[in-house]
Amino acid sequence: MTQDNNKPNAHRFETLTIHAGSAPDETTGAVGTPIHQAVSYKFKDTKQAAGVFSLKEMGFIYSRINNPTVAALEEKLAALENGVGATCTPSGLSASLLIFTALMNTGDDFISSCKIYGGTTSQFRDTFKRSFGWGCTFVDPTDIDNFKRAITDKTKVIFAESISNPEGFVMDIEALARIAEDAKIPLIIDNTVATPFLCRPFDYGADIITHSTTKYLSGHGQAMGGAVVDGGSFDWIKNADRYPALGKDDPSYHNVVFGRDFAEMPIAIHNHAVGLRDLGMNQQPMNAYLTLLGMETLPLRMERHSENAMKVAEYLQSHPAVAWVNFAGLKDSPSHALGKKYLRDGMSSSLFTFGLKGGYDSAVSVVESVKIFTHLANIGDTRSLMIHPASTTHSELHEDQKVKAGALPEALRVSIGLEHIDDIINDLDQALSHAAQMAA
Repeated sequence: MTQDNNKPNAHRFETLTIHAGSAPDETTGAVGTPIHQAVSYKFKDTKQAAGVFSLKEMGFIYSRINNPTVAALEEKLAALENGVGATCTPSGLSASLLIFTALMNTGDDFISSCKIYGGTTSQFRDTFKRSFGWGCTFVDPTDIDNFKRAITDKTKVIFAESISNPEGFVMDIEALARIAEDAKIPLIIDNTVATPFLCRPFDYGADIITHSTTKYLSGHGQAMGGAVVDGGSFDWIKNADRYPALGKDDPSYHNVVFGRDFAEMPIAIHNHAVGLRDLGMNQQPMNAYLTLLGMETLPLRMERHSENAMKVAEYLQSHPAVAWVNFAGLKDSPSHALGKKYLRDGMSSSLFTFGLKGGYDSAVSVVESVKIFTHLANIGDTRSLMIHPASTTHSELHEDQKVKAGALPEALRVSIGLEHIDDIINDLDQALSHAAQMAA
């Protein structure tokens, strides 16, 4: 499903979050998407069964490959990102694995921003290399030319986060897309923290978008999930030798060529027909249902997340116990100019880091003193969340990688929730005061 919000009659984002992929049930008239807790689906006859299995017609086969509830979420995600199709997975990391298996061969390399989630860093650095023979070169995205300098004949993918976790760095997507396009390499942007409400990477040249739907898209911390969204822009046929899974015959489907036979959404179809079929990383319908419910309020939540985060960042910036605040909404932030370009109305989501003058011990003291903030390893919840990345979410990184990712010893990561702003700031104030007393 595609949407062009520049067209006069196109539905606006707020309308799409409610209606895209969620048509009333034709049999019962129910307006809510049902939970199709089914394993498999009855075929009309042998001809239809054969057609679906051979990809000659669309239909549901087995919930490892496709499921009606999950399909509704995929349609909504594609519409919100202005993509052509999507594939949902059980988590954000499984979304990365799904798309990389479609694009990479043993011995291939890829380039990633060093400012990314710690779990993604270890997946790229260790597991991909050990299990698949894929090498990753991490580069500092503050100098966009670092990506260009790192490209070799073996480079098959460029990866970055639109807003980085935990630092909150805003990626120069358009500049990076030009580098990728010149090198004939697909650009993958993880849009988890920004969500399509704040940023639509396809509008700036990205080819593929990934998500951890667990975070802001769901918004309630009750459902795990991930997604790969197909932008439909990359020419797999012209680059068939480099990307044979998309550009050359697939023997398991009677020599179908996904980039030719499904030119409108080759990645989305391949991810279902081959990726989910062979890797089995399908999202569960109950989680898709819960995510669909959460997404109906996405615009409202992201506005409040961003509003609250801005007020918290301003408060922290003026606090005597705080050494620095890294939030794109602040005018003196290194990412402020990029935030104004890529993020809707200057909103900067709710994720950022700040550092304590008292160092590691003060940071730990604040985490253990907050009362409204919840100390846990998630972001994008309705609740305000806090964690010390260097000892938790990014602890598996090497020390130099922690620094480059923004997971410094004195740094705390916050995901500002939807509580009343006065209560959030009062909680931080008492925790910071407690830390200052301990330091004294």
